[in-house]
Amino acid sequence: MASDIVIAQTTIDDEEQAKALARGAVESRLAACAHIDQPFAATYWWRGTIETAQEWRISYKTTTERLPELEAWVAEQHSYEVPEWITLPVTGGSEAYLKWVVDETSPHSAE
Repeated sequence: MASDIVIAQTTIDDEEQAKALARGAVESRLAACAHIDQPFAATYWWRGTIETAQEWRISYKTTTERLPELEAWVAEQHSYEVPEWITLPVTGGSEAYLKWVVDETSPHSAE
């Protein structure tokens, strides 16, 4: 079951937008949960110059089945022209937790 679970991550420079991206994905059952990390300093190249910004990382726990829909939803909702989108495979974990992720991202589990 671990191979069915992924962690997808994005970043954004506004805390309220981070909360909206986290909550919206969970409400839509595109992710079982989303964690928002404390703000951090990001330094990166953008259009030929080095930029520095304060950002929040959002980590979504979802399934490989729901990942394409989550990615499309985040791209549509995100304010960045090129939002970060990284996925990490989950190679192990508690079977109970992994089952919970699958159950909570099922479109049929909506109450």
